[in-house]
Amino acid sequence: AALRRTDVILEVGPGTGNLTVKMLEKVKKVIACEIDPRLVGELQKRVQGTCLANKLEIKVGDILKTDLPFFDACVANLPYQISSPFVFKLLLHRPFFRCAILMFQREFALRLVAKPGTKLYCRLSINTQLLARVDHLMKVGKNNFRPPPKVESSVVRIEPKNPPPPINFQEWDGLVRIAFVRKNKTLSAAFKSSAVEQLLDHNYRIHCSLHNTVQKIQSVLKNTGYSEKRARSMDIDDFIRLLHGFNSEGIHFS
Repeated sequence: AALRRTDVILEVGPGTGNLTVKMLEKVKKVIACEIDPRLVGELQKRVQGTCLANKLEIKVGDILKTDLPFFDACVANLPYQISSPFVFKLLLHRPFFRCAILMFQREFALRLVAKPGTKLYCRLSINTQLLARVDHLMKVGKNNFRPPPKVESSVVRIEPKNPPPPINFQEWDGLVRIAFVRKNKTLSAAFKSSAVEQLLDHNYRIHCSLHNTVQKIQSVLKNTGYSEKRARSMDIDDFIRLLHGFNSEGIHFS
């Protein structure tokens, strides 16, 4: 994390504070977010009466339902069940932070860094890589934990792209969601589902009160050259071109 003396650090799920104490010795302040009141008590006891106590701020509650404070870096061994929603909460957070060093379940970490055409490449991969640079730093075997969990872990570095790409993320995610529902299907087939046609027809009417969306969808796919492509092999630039093709014909996603 390359922590600095002037840093404010966000930690999620500090538990009894093994990582927290190490960071408090190096930084200006640690904001620790913990949902379990018993662990909050343990953490408070651990720093009570020490010179570290005034550098620790504890927020009690569910991080997914809490507005994130200002911070320079996020360093955390996350509760794995909140991995995906927390990553996107982080990436859409403003003002920008420098980086996040996070421990995830191994397979989730590998999805974050997966490249087009590989087995683990998915909507999570492309959405994260649109908004940030992601690097796999190290593997952490389950025997490093007491008690050992059933899964292997990995540490990942996430650095938000600043400035972010000039794209409406809600629309982008709407397009990517459709493409990846059946990532091995051609886009032509994916966009033929009646639910997709109804959604786009509805959005199309809102934007320009016209009909006959089905032919329009297929003609955009054909004109952009993506009709026979599969989501699993498409990169960020491909999806940007496709989204632009739909938008320029008045077709929007939400």
